Amino acid sequence: MIEDSFLSKMLFLNCKELSFLLLSLLSLNIYQITIANEITELRMPGAEPVLDDSYLCTAIAIDSTVEHYIVGYKPFATMQKAHHMLLFGCNQPGSDEVIWDCGDMTTAGPNFQRAPVCIGQPSILYGWGRDAPDLYLPEGVGFKVGGNTDVQYLVLQVHYKKKLGPDYSGISIESTVGPLPKRASTLLMVTGGKLPPNKRDNLETFETACIVDEDIEIHPFAFRAHTHRHGEKVSGWVVRENQYGQDIWELIGERNPLLPQMFQSVKKNITIRQGDVVAARCVLNNKENKEFTVGNTANNEMCNYYLMYWVPGDRILRQERQYMLFTWATGILLEQRSRVKQYPKNMTKMNTSKIDSLM
Repeated sequence: MIEDSFLSKMLFLNCKELSFLLLSLLSLNIYQITIANEITELRMPGAEPVLDDSYLCTAIAIDSTVEHYIVGYKPFATMQKAHHMLLFGCNQPGSDEVIWDCGDMTTAGPNFQRAPVCIGQPSILYGWGRDAPDLYLPEGVGFKVGGNTDVQYLVLQVHYKKKLGPDYSGISIESTVGPLPKRASTLLMVTGGKLPPNKRDNLETFETACIVDEDIEIHPFAFRAHTHRHGEKVSGWVVRENQYGQDIWELIGERNPLLPQMFQSVKKNITIRQGDVVAARCVLNNKENKEFTVGNTANNEMCNYYLMYWVPGDRILRQERQYMLFTWATGILLEQRSRVKQYPKNMTKMNTSKIDSLM
């Protein structure tokens, strides 16, 4: 996926750009797997986090002359070193440093330049945690990158819980020049809130939802659940209104977030259309005697539901990050029309506590 005219383009780079490109190649290894597919390895080039809860990023440029379709991922990491990894697609990386500090609410210390993951809105291409296995997309489905797309760089973000010596965690990315008939993308649903202490017999829930307000059909094919150590179950639904005005809940998928945090296949064919609601919930159990706020460090909690989907053709959702401060019991989509009026009978009692902290 790297630029074929590498040597000729080097002549036109200024010193800073040339240094960034040369050093980026230290974390890139590419070889041909078949006539159609190629493998790109994006790894941390010996990252040495010096503070706990460091978020570090590294980036590579991809071929701007040809569109590629990512069809598979193979992680090279262990949970003993990396709390989790995320792969983003960017138009421009947040920094031209080989490694930079890309944590939103944490710091990696003075050794690293502080900058966002991307300049502009990132696209989520992959996520890994807790020794999750390889992921291969369904036949005919791929994440479209390079060429004339908005994704001109791949950025790897690694969350390190503890400081450690040189680390080379990363991802092997399988792609094809396609074209493929189905374009993949990822919807991320996030909540905020606080987890009260000593909730031994009274589980706490964190909830979010969004209405699909675009004239589009999406087909979920994989989901990923992410919490920290207090998570017990993370679930996602699509909610549709039937001809009688009743809301019908259909489970997309649920998983124990303390198992390997892989993208789990959706077990049935589901189509989400304009006007449908996508809802997610995390069930957490805090038996400790202190409160936890939703946030980015190991001393916080999280409630994230990632939903990979495909669309026929090329058009994906415009808005793919959903963060809302509410619970289902206190009203769905406070600035939009309320669509969810009833809950499945087997669901845990709603949490009506005020959500007053941001990630």
